[in-house]
Amino acid sequence: MIHRFDWSSLALPLLGAGLVLAGWAALSQTVAPDLPSPLRTWQESRDYVLDPFFKDGEMNQGIGRFAALSLARVAKGFLLAIAIGTPLGFLLGLSPTFHRAFDPIIQVLRPISPLAWLPLGLIVFQASEPAAVFTIAVCAMWPTVINTAVGVRNINPDYLNVGRVLRLSRFTMLRKIIVPATLPYVFTGYRLSLGLAWLVIVASEMLTGSPGVGGFLWQEYNSLVYSHILLSMITIGLIGFALDRLMSLIERRFQTA
Repeated sequence: MIHRFDWSSLALPLLGAGLVLAGWAALSQTVAPDLPSPLRTWQESRDYVLDPFFKDGEMNQGIGRFAALSLARVAKGFLLAIAIGTPLGFLLGLSPTFHRAFDPIIQVLRPISPLAWLPLGLIVFQASEPAAVFTIAVCAMWPTVINTAVGVRNINPDYLNVGRVLRLSRFTMLRKIIVPATLPYVFTGYRLSLGLAWLVIVASEMLTGSPGVGGFLWQEYNSLVYSHILLSMITIGLIGFALDRLMSLIERRFQTA
C-alpha cells in the first residue's frame, strides 16, 4: 500500500512560522522599535549559529556549546528527579498509609518556585553547579511523583485480583502487572518533568551566571544586546520542543516493546 505524503503537515507549520515572523517584523517596526527585526536578529547572531561550538572565553561561546552545557545539567537533574520521583510515586499509589503521611508534605513543597530552591541549594552545596542540579531535580520530580501515583491508583482491580489468585509475589506483581499498567502515566510524568527541568535550568543559570543558554541570555540582557536575547529564547524553545518529541518517541518504543 502506497502512503501519500500529507503536504499539509509541512505547509501548515511553515505558514504558522511565516505569520509569526511577519508579526514579529511588524511589531519591531511599529510599537516596539527597540525590538530587533527577524533580519537584524539573524545578522547580529549568525556567528553564534554558523559556528555553534566556538569558544572565546567562558561567556563568549557558540550557541551550540551553550546548549550542550545546559543540556548536561538538565540531564543530571532530570535523571536524579525520575530516580527519586518514580519509586516515590509508586509508594504513594501502593500504600495508603504512606500516602496519608507524605502527600500533604508533597503538596506543600510542589508549588515552591525554583527561585526559592536555588538559594537553598547554594547554602547546602556552596557551589553553583550542584545547586543547579539540586534545583532541577527538586522542581522536576513532582510531575513524575504525582502521575505515577495516579497511574497506580487507576489500575483495574481485576488485574490485581488475578495476581492474588495466582499467588504472585510482590515483586512479580510489581513487575508483571503494576509497572506495565502504569507506564502511560509514568511517561506522561517524565515528559512533564523533562519540560520543567528545561525551564528550571534557564532560571538557575540566570541567577548563578553559569555558562549556558540561560546564563548567556542574562549576560546579553545586562549588555542590552536584544538580538542575542531573542536568539537565546528561540534556542530554548527549539530544544524544549525537541526534548518533548524525543521523550514521546521513547514512550512509543516502550509501549510497543
